[in-house]
Amino acid sequence: MFNRFKSLKSKIRLVFSLTIILLSVLFIGSIKYDDIKYEEHNEIHERLVSHYLYNHYLLHGTIDEAYLESQNFSLIKDKEKVIQIEHYFKEKEKYKKYAVDSYKLQRILLINNDRFKLFLQNKNKPKYPFKRIIVFIIVFLLIIMLYFWIIQSLKPLSVLKNKIKTFSEGNLDISCASDKNDEIAEVANEFDHAVTMIRELLHSRQLFLRAIMHELKTPIAKGRLVSEMLPDERNKKRMHSIFERLNLLIDEFAKIEKITSKNFKLNIKPYKMSDLIEGSIDLLMTDNPQQLIDVQIRQDYQVEVDFELFTLVIKNLLDNGLKYSKDKHIKVVIAQNKLSIINKGEALKEPLENYFKPFHTSKNGLGLGLYIVKSILEIHTMRLNYIYKDGENIFIII
Repeated sequence: MFNRFKSLKSKIRLVFSLTIILLSVLFIGSIKYDDIKYEEHNEIHERLVSHYLYNHYLLHGTIDEAYLESQNFSLIKDKEKVIQIEHYFKEKEKYKKYAVDSYKLQRILLINNDRFKLFLQNKNKPKYPFKRIIVFIIVFLLIIMLYFWIIQSLKPLSVLKNKIKTFSEGNLDISCASDKNDEIAEVANEFDHAVTMIRELLHSRQLFLRAIMHELKTPIAKGRLVSEMLPDERNKKRMHSIFERLNLLIDEFAKIEKITSKNFKLNIKPYKMSDLIEGSIDLLMTDNPQQLIDVQIRQDYQVEVDFELFTLVIKNLLDNGLKYSKDKHIKVVIAQNKLSIINKGEALKEPLENYFKPFHTSKNGLGLGLYIVKSILEIHTMRLNYIYKDGENIFIII
């Protein structure tokens, strides 16, 4: 039950609801208490009137109608009405020496003794608690106004929450500065300042990385031109392949920079897994990939992914598999809606989660491969599992 009141607004609603309920119970209780007290006082008053009438009749032999009028009582003299009331009391088995009941919304007293028989109408009515009702309405309205005032004060918190959500989704072009003087405004202004600082840092980082990549493009282009002048065709082809590889790496770094800065628009389309594997092998730019990679299609299936990013994932896994394979050979198995990349080698020395960290210690590279894999798979709501079995490392994309 209490799980429903986790939010601040729910707690405020609960507090105000309980306050209104308690106020209503107090008001109704006070009205009922007054009614009970009035009934007790009225009964005592009616008995006193009855005793006075009896004693006055004993002394004077008459009914003191002036006294009855002063006490707001009236003697019922209409014979037809008296007969009807008498019949009514007899039906209700209240025709006694002294009885009180309501007849047609009138409070009737029966005084029946050896001296006289009277039917009296008690005209006294309980006073309507106007003052108490007015106080209750004023307090009720004040509570309602206070509730809406507090809820209105919390509205900037909802706006700030939406801005934070937008920021977490990668949109840095937000502003949540506030000109108010409450605590929510202070939090909003501090967050706005933090967003501005992060935006400036990211822009400077992007500018720095793009400047480096741009500067690297120039020597690579010159190197490709120089390699074209080599007389030996074999060396020319090798150098050309090296510069193509460097150019491809720079393009990959550009993609990584966009992914990590949340500045990448996915182009999701359906692709067969076998086609994605073929595209990933092309990215490896290795000679005779058929001799290094054994692709087994047991059950081909279709996935909706960004072709460029997903082939980069598989390419990095294939590249790692070849690097750390004992026999420089890897096996790729497509089956049952999962992709397995298998190589023979030593088991990972640390948990797989440690290798997801950027620039993880690596002898053969920068330690970015699995970090890139994890980042791209998260965008596609996929995950990477690892199993070591019978001397084989098995990486599974699910």
